[in-house]
Amino acid sequence: MSHWIVQSLNLFASLMLILAFAMLSQRRILSLIHLFTLQGLTVVCATATVAYATGRHELYFSAALTFTLKVLLIPYLLHRLIQRLKVQWDVETLINIPTLMLIGIVLVVIAFNLAAPVAQLSASIARGTLGIALACVLLSFMMMITRSKAVPQVIGFLAMENALFFAATSATYGMPMMVELGIALDVLVGMLILGVFLFQIREQFDSLDIHHLERLKED
Repeated sequence: MSHWIVQSLNLFASLMLILAFAMLSQRRILSLIHLFTLQGLTVVCATATVAYATGRHELYFSAALTFTLKVLLIPYLLHRLIQRLKVQWDVETLINIPTLMLIGIVLVVIAFNLAAPVAQLSASIARGTLGIALACVLLSFMMMITRSKAVPQVIGFLAMENALFFAATSATYGMPMMVELGIALDVLVGMLILGVFLFQIREQFDSLDIHHLERLKED
């Protein structure tokens, strides 16, 4: 295996981790969308590199599908969504940013310890990046549960799906094509449903804070 391929995969994994931390600490929703787009582009490059290294041409289709959805279509839909909702900032987090960073570092350590036994059993050329992929999943989940606004939570969910796809590529050279198409369709339909859901929240409460939904339970 060429040394530059392994180094490239390690570079993409490092970029995924850096972007995950950047998204965790980001307050501005527009910048959060840009970081998500860069993360999607990183997944595309990593998938294409694995496809070239292994000769599995179906991974090129996976990379093209990810590029269409995660780099072009979904960021466009998110931009349109925040323009319609007139949302630019997300200044509220349940935990302050320095504490979030410290918790994020702890999650990375945990992820590497959990992934180490699994990585040893993997025959993938990218098995060394499995710990980073798991760390990105945990950081994305952390972003979801520490934001009070709906839009950043949606982006956190999409970022977690990015990390899961990166983990699948690293450990098993991707998923069966029908599974990937099904997931892509689910993500796209989910985006449309969430868009309608966010508009309904805005119309009812004039805010995107999900804590307002507690009023419905009380009623």
